[in-house]
Amino acid sequence: FALAYFREYLGGPGLDYFRQRGLSDETIERFELGYAPDGWDGLLKRAKARGVNERQLLDAGLMSENVESGRIYDRFRGRVMFPIRDHLGRLSGFGGRVLGDEKPKYLNTPETDAFRKGELLYGLNLAREALKDSPSGGDLIVVEGYMDVIAMQQAGFTGAVATLGTALTAEHATLLSR
Repeated sequence: FALAYFREYLGGPGLDYFRQRGLSDETIERFELGYAPDGWDGLLKRAKARGVNERQLLDAGLMSENVESGRIYDRFRGRVMFPIRDHLGRLSGFGGRVLGDEKPKYLNTPETDAFRKGELLYGLNLAREALKDSPSGGDLIVVEGYMDVIAMQQAGFTGAVATLGTALTAEHATLLSR
């Protein structure tokens, strides 16, 4: 649901950002890139209209809650969005990057049952597919971030993956060795 929402809003500033970074339409589609529009409750309103309750959105890390007022609001606002999938291709969470100078520059889904930064490598699902078809098995290349992975893969280095703003963990090493 959230992925479709972010993909729907990819236009204007979000699409301009990706194009300025040299991404082709094919790459934008392959990585399912999107945009979270500015505003405090766009995703929340859409979710409620579809029968998704606030607790589900909070548990998935898509909403935040003001502890003092109890107000629920969209976690991602005014950011280009990077869906994060596990090594099997299952959607686990999102990373969002601001287009201006706001902080934090990057914001990930908080730790959930499905999203554990120390156990996920961005782009591994796509790298596995590409390297599986390589006669030599290919090589994995660990780079710094989302855009590095996307640019490397677009340039033909299909084994590029990245940690999610964390140091390389033992779980990452295990995934890489497998």
